[in-house]
Amino acid sequence: MPQTPPFPVMYGSNGYNKNLYKAKEEDYEGLYYHENNLVSGSLEALIEHLVPTVAYFPDRTYIFTFLLSSRLFIHPYELMSKVCHLCVDQQRLADPQADKVQEKIAPKILQLLTEWTETFPYDFRDERMMKSLKELTHRLSTGDEAVQQMTQTLIRKLTTLSQYEEALAKINSSVTDRLTVLKTKPQAIQRDILTICSDPFTLAQQLTHIELERLSYIGPEEFIQALVQKDPLDNDKRCFSDHKKASNLEAYVEWFNRLSYLVATEICMPVKKKHRARVIEFFIDVARECFNIGNFNSLMAIITGMNMSPVSRLKKTWGKVKTAKFDILEHQMDPSSNFYNYRTALRGATQRSITAHSSREKIVIPFFSLLIKDIYFLNEGCANRLPNGHVNFEKFWELAKQVMEFMTWKKVECPFDRDRKILQYLLTAPVFSEDALYLASYESEGPENNMEKDRWKSLRCLMNRFN
Repeated sequence: MPQTPPFPVMYGSNGYNKNLYKAKEEDYEGLYYHENNLVSGSLEALIEHLVPTVAYFPDRTYIFTFLLSSRLFIHPYELMSKVCHLCVDQQRLADPQADKVQEKIAPKILQLLTEWTETFPYDFRDERMMKSLKELTHRLSTGDEAVQQMTQTLIRKLTTLSQYEEALAKINSSVTDRLTVLKTKPQAIQRDILTICSDPFTLAQQLTHIELERLSYIGPEEFIQALVQKDPLDNDKRCFSDHKKASNLEAYVEWFNRLSYLVATEICMPVKKKHRARVIEFFIDVARECFNIGNFNSLMAIITGMNMSPVSRLKKTWGKVKTAKFDILEHQMDPSSNFYNYRTALRGATQRSITAHSSREKIVIPFFSLLIKDIYFLNEGCANRLPNGHVNFEKFWELAKQVMEFMTWKKVECPFDRDRKILQYLLTAPVFSEDALYLASYESEGPENNMEKDRWKSLRCLMNRFN
């Protein structure tokens, strides 16, 4: 049987070789290979390819790729049910009387289940998944210790996830309650970021703590679920109707938005022009430290906050700012040529991570919205199924390759000391809404044209109505 190499090289610019059927292919029990690479197959054949036999165990890259992509065609609990049946069949074929054969097949089945529970633990929040897992492990005569270890590790992961989601909900409810305070700019809440932390490097470190923590809870399947939710009419995607949404991924995107609005709020809040300029220069230095660390997501969030209209219109304030460093950072994150400069910097950070001698050098936090966009366009650019109805596995190799790289990045532990006071401020400090930002901006530097004057007048009327 042809072997499954680690993430085969894709054909063509979009990951799909349109001339594939003209090339020599090998058909092996419903699986099609091209130059020894698995490129397509029926769903049933791919499921069978996942299940170990006495003489065969699937490559880890295949396990990850199929478990990731299969949920576009079949619900995880349905896949688990099919895998269980096939594993039971393999045990029967292995001759129950032959103990040595049983000793070979049972550990392989347990290894497959361990790969699944460790890489896609969130699948097992579904009671049907846990039921199938318990039934199959009960049949394995591999010794209770190995099964218990797998089960306990899974339960710990799910418990930690629940605790994280509860903490996140508590933080979010706290922020929502405090937003009502920000209808105007009362002096009572004039505590700002510089009173909490005046060192750019320290703040960049604490931002990195938040980024890595939130990254660590995003399951690889959430990328697929995010794609599915964009097209609810696709019949193939029915398998997600009763499944968990990509909540941790969404929470991470919301963090980016919060940080952008926090930066804009901190800049617009000060009454004095000199103070506003100092805050801008501080965040420029923080952004530069984020770039040096490899925290591109916080870097982009800060740049986004400083480029919001209520901030960018403060021309007198910006006139007092030394913008040379900011210009360099904007150049690094320039969206032209499909973010060429950023992608070059990301490759450099990735290479540094691979050859790292310290935990700090391992940090790679990508500009997350662009990562999602890349995966989205990869998905949209290639069909899930080929004209003959087979699964386009060539596409899913490339999809899995991108997600696997992310999986490597999210496992890095933050090497910096935590500062609870700073973290609490970053996560819960009140931020202005877009309207409140504009109002604060107009109060700092008056409207320059009739359109701005009209908007300022309407915003003041709106705010007075709530007081």
